Amino acid sequence: MRLILLGPPGAGKGTQATQIAQEYDIPHISTGDMFRQAVKEQTEMGVKAQSYMDAGKLVPDEIVIGIVAERLNKSDCVQGFLLDGFPRTKAQAKALDEILAQLNSPLNRAINIEVPHEDLIARLTGRRVCKDCGSTYHVVFNNTDQEGRCDSCGGELFQRDDDKEHTAKERLAVYNKQTLPLINYYKEKGKLDNIDGTGSIEKVFKQIKNALGSTGNDNN
Repeated sequence: MRLILLGPPGAGKGTQATQIAQEYDIPHISTGDMFRQAVKEQTEMGVKAQSYMDAGKLVPDEIVIGIVAERLNKSDCVQGFLLDGFPRTKAQAKALDEILAQLNSPLNRAINIEVPHEDLIARLTGRRVCKDCGSTYHVVFNNTDQEGRCDSCGGELFQRDDDKEHTAKERLAVYNKQTLPLINYYKEKGKLDNIDGTGSIEKVFKQIKNALGSTGNDNN
């Protein structure tokens, strides 16, 4: 099973990705993981990427695509993979198609988790972090027994800057601008499955399994 996982910040991709990887016995490959591994192993593309990151610059598309190609050529991807965070643009999607064509391993599905904008804002801005131990909570989904205090150590909770409403709205705006053409790209190819991400973790995962059911064992 060769999959792409799409969805805005706050949609719950991380939780679903873990379950998908376990269910279909495939590696969950995030953009961050790929970069860290390539840099750690000092691959050709990893060295090039590090030079940009050390200079505080964005890593060019051709290097990002090269790192993806290196990762998908590893033995654990023979039976499939779940890509999370790549592709982010239509150009990257086309490059991925070329990589997979060279591997004779076409993409099976693109899973797109959809959540209403208002719900995403509530999810993104509700996170609180303990100043002392780093434990994470949520004012709606996982609140503490004592308001503003960590259940683990009693430390004071705070809201990170990137969890504040203004930042959350900016993150969503950037995602929507980048990703709408990508969603349309996979829709036109007949490979897009839109999943309602507003229910429980179990309910969302059941939808994903139903969408993948007919191709769950297709690694050709």
